[in-house]
Amino acid sequence: MGKGGGCVPSKKRLPLVASDDPPQTARDAPIPVEDKSPTTDASASVEDTAPQPVQKFKIFIVFYSMYGHVEGLAKRMKKGVDGIEGVEGVLFRVQETLPEEVLEQMKVPPKDEDIPVISAQELPMADGILFGFPTRYGCMAAQMKAFFDSTGHLWKEQKLAGKPAGFFVSTGTQGGGQETTAWTAITQLAHHGMLFVPIGYTFGAGMFKMDSIRGGSPYGAGVFAGDGTREPSETELALAEHQGKYMAAFVKRLGRA
Repeated sequence: MGKGGGCVPSKKRLPLVASDDPPQTARDAPIPVEDKSPTTDASASVEDTAPQPVQKFKIFIVFYSMYGHVEGLAKRMKKGVDGIEGVEGVLFRVQETLPEEVLEQMKVPPKDEDIPVISAQELPMADGILFGFPTRYGCMAAQMKAFFDSTGHLWKEQKLAGKPAGFFVSTGTQGGGQETTAWTAITQLAHHGMLFVPIGYTFGAGMFKMDSIRGGSPYGAGVFAGDGTREPSETELALAEHQGKYMAAFVKRLGRA
């Protein structure tokens, strides 16, 4: 297991049910204790019958961020995931592909070393995945595409089939691809047989306000970066937090079905 790994999802996932109170599954049921012959060791008896900790559902938040805008959404999204009981968000970044000298000329700030770089082999450990990336001509950045290109062995073995996933993005302008960047990325999920989970208009009134500039769409949270100096607004961050909560609740309900 790599850094930030989580529990391994079941290969026999049942369909999502409509009830808000799904029946108990093996995940929720008490763990049986093996019968043993009587012993005089009291500590051993207590150890055998002690309740086992319940594993949390893991949602990997996997992103590429050049100037920090997508990273800001990712961190706020983790807050939303962690706000749902029994679910934990784990931050990962994908490998940078540009040479260091190029990044210096572009005045790219240093990466947060507390956030580990993910490998494709770690993806199956997640119960759900949120992918974040900036746009390049209406599509995902090459760094994220290179990461998806490295998942061929997972596609061959169908390791990600049935796993829910969503997107969040950053664009430089209002017509720069807040929707198309996520829309064109759906092909990656389709080939893996993954479940695309958009947020729709579940954010409520915040999706309809026109009094300020706001990134994001029914496809997922988003931010407008402008020339790189504009920081995410509170509305944009709140939408990211909402998406984290929405995905966490979806994964939790799906897993318990």
